Amino acid sequence: MLKSKIQQLAAEYLEDIIAIRRHIHANPELSFEEVNTGIFIAQQLKKHGIAHSTGWAGNGVVAILEGKNPQKKVLALRADMDALPILEANNISYKSNNQGVMHACGHDVHTASLLGAVRILHALRDEWEGTIKLIFQPAEEKMPGGASILIKEGVLQNPAPAAMLGQHVHPSLPTGKVGFRAGLFMASADEIYITVKGKGGHGAMPELNIDAVLIAAHTLVALQQIVSRRANPTIPTVLSFGKINSVGGATNVLPNEIKIEGTFRTMDEVWRKEALQLIQKMAQLTAQSMGGECEVNIVAGYPFLVNDESLTERSRRRAEDYLGAENVVKLPMRMTAEDFAYYSQLVPACFYRIGTAALDGSKSSPVHTDTFDIDESALQVGAGLMAWLAVSELSDVG
Repeated sequence: MLKSKIQQLAAEYLEDIIAIRRHIHANPELSFEEVNTGIFIAQQLKKHGIAHSTGWAGNGVVAILEGKNPQKKVLALRADMDALPILEANNISYKSNNQGVMHACGHDVHTASLLGAVRILHALRDEWEGTIKLIFQPAEEKMPGGASILIKEGVLQNPAPAAMLGQHVHPSLPTGKVGFRAGLFMASADEIYITVKGKGGHGAMPELNIDAVLIAAHTLVALQQIVSRRANPTIPTVLSFGKINSVGGATNVLPNEIKIEGTFRTMDEVWRKEALQLIQKMAQLTAQSMGGECEVNIVAGYPFLVNDESLTERSRRRAEDYLGAENVVKLPMRMTAEDFAYYSQLVPACFYRIGTAALDGSKSSPVHTDTFDIDESALQVGAGLMAWLAVSELSDVG
């Protein structure tokens, strides 16, 4: 039975997959800088005789794996490969060798899992039909996102996939479990940069100045009305500002400028456009009403991620068959963002999550923290399940 063969190979290859993950984890590279990571991935593919091309969006790698009757159907599998600018705090043998750079979002896990799935699928290529396109994507963490660049470069063409799967670590879920959500899953994400301009001077004589600090404070409060008073309560919406700095200033010196940075997230494109216009207008008018000026720069980010209802339901059932129904959970909607969303806007897609926490509760630090790590037995699930979902979709099983 093909399922049992996949499970057997996932267990057999686990040690090698762990070694791959540890190598990538110890040698992290930032977005658009994944030169050695791309070379390493290509070497792994070459070792097993898998055709591939390099240079996608700079450092990405795309491989093609054919089973029997390769024209029957094409499926794409994707893993991201970039790291984050975080100083790792873990005391582990595979700790980052690149000071201040860390695989704190699990992209090392995603890449190692896909390489493991590739090896399984290649070993069993005479037992499934169709073609699998394997996308090792750079720069998920930095706009405009590697996915958008790969799409422009034609990654969804020649051959064009009929469906696409991607997975992500989920440190709050125990190893052995996976989670799915059909429909809207993750939010769009836009970056907001506001510069409030006033007239600096002595803090003891505010009547002679235009207080940019006070204008910035009123602006931040006013902008929250867009969520609390203008947003349809049925549309998930978040507006958060995480950075505010003055250009100059002291306890008794009012600065000329205040710079503010934030993010706007939602799951409706019409409202997204309207809200961004409101942010710009409200910030500018608030500053003008207080005698100052305001420049607003909005950098459009990733769209919302939508999981195809039918594909996700099929994948969920297949995961239950592979892992047992008790190990498959329904996930809530998230306001975090992912550039896999670009693919989901163009191809029926399913983006699911694999549990990576140890059963004793350890290895459960959230992503984007300096103590993130995983229970590496999760890699057996990551590789095996992805291989099973792929052959099942190509063979219309389940």
